[in-house]
Amino acid sequence: MKRLKTILAALLILLLAIGTAACGSESAETTEAASDVAEDVTKTTQTVEAVTTAANTTADGAIDASDLFSERDLTQTADLSEAKTLTVSDGETVKITDEGVYVISGSASDAQILVEAAEDAKVQLVLSGVSITNTSTPCIYVKSADKVFVTTTDSENSLSVTGTFTADGTTNTDAVIFSKSDLVLNGLGTLTIESTDNGITTKDDMKITGGALDITCASDALEANDSISVADGSITVNSQSNGLNASDDDDDTTGWIYICGGELNIDVSNDGVKAATIVQIDSGVLTVTANEGIEATYVQLNGGTIDITAADDGINAGQKSTAYSPLIEINGGDLTVNMGQGDTDAIDSNGSIVVSGGTLNITAQSPFDYDTTGTYNGGTIIVNGETVNAITNQMMGGGMGPGGGMQPGGMPQGGMGGPGGHRG
Repeated sequence: MKRLKTILAALLILLLAIGTAACGSESAETTEAASDVAEDVTKTTQTVEAVTTAANTTADGAIDASDLFSERDLTQTADLSEAKTLTVSDGETVKITDEGVYVISGSASDAQILVEAAEDAKVQLVLSGVSITNTSTPCIYVKSADKVFVTTTDSENSLSVTGTFTADGTTNTDAVIFSKSDLVLNGLGTLTIESTDNGITTKDDMKITGGALDITCASDALEANDSISVADGSITVNSQSNGLNASDDDDDTTGWIYICGGELNIDVSNDGVKAATIVQIDSGVLTVTANEGIEATYVQLNGGTIDITAADDGINAGQKSTAYSPLIEINGGDLTVNMGQGDTDAIDSNGSIVVSGGTLNITAQSPFDYDTTGTYNGGTIIVNGETVNAITNQMMGGGMGPGGGMQPGGMPQGGMGGPGGHRG
């Protein structure tokens, strides 16, 4: 009996030893796995380096753009050291109420990313492989914040609305990304947007400094009340209305567009680039196919490569703002305008036209049309294959010659005065 108890005790000790060894082995494996995860996170953090765009801004144009873009605006990678990770789900709203950086991924239908933060909060939405398809509401809706960044990682992202937008109370939320606050679009990846109405709308300022945007929509592709500024990035637009549109129905003294970089390919039914006050282009590559290529009260071209194919006016300056008088001012850049047949004008101003530099290559029946003055100070002008050194005026039944004399059949038109200057 005593011998039996001794054997049983020995077996019990052996079983306990085996169990302890097994538990110790599992604990070690768990610790090792956790260590591997931590190491991977560390490696990821170490390999993500800030990528920054250099904005080719100027201070002496119609718009003083010297301080237009902040360092964070131009940084294409987000600081993820304290970022929160979120995943979209079918029929769910991801609500963000605090300032911070949020990495968002996942695929969902009838889902929304809703930002409702304090009026001084800066929120960065980092899209990392996001796909949302809605029927009637914005995929991203910014109700309140100081500024919201929509930043793409090196990934493919898509947002679409397929039905009729429904209002949020008195707010007509009619865009796939709809913001009541300042909006910055940047990053290293691609964001594809499809909409039955507008593509991206902000009731404040919009900046684009990087990434690739591909927008197909029924109304305006990029719409802002106050301004649209482009420093870099690739923007492709197919719209049944306007490409870039900056205007405020309640204040005609605001609504301007500034472009100093990037590559824009715009194919629209109405206006390619349209602003109530100023369109200023300092650099960048623009290819525009539209009814009217560029339209504003004051159009200033200082640089860039611009190729316009238009059915009505290539560039038009009309009285859309009480802050300025209509003026088209060309100081530099390479401009090509190809006009359709009929009553069309390549460069059309309800006020004045001033050419002081750059290269203009125009194919049109009517290369220039102005109501006040046409001034040639320099640059190269090629009209229908021939180099000219004057700005002839095409008006009803003829027009005014280079020296201001009336051509046969010419009919003078009234017009606004000279530029309502806005120098930097």
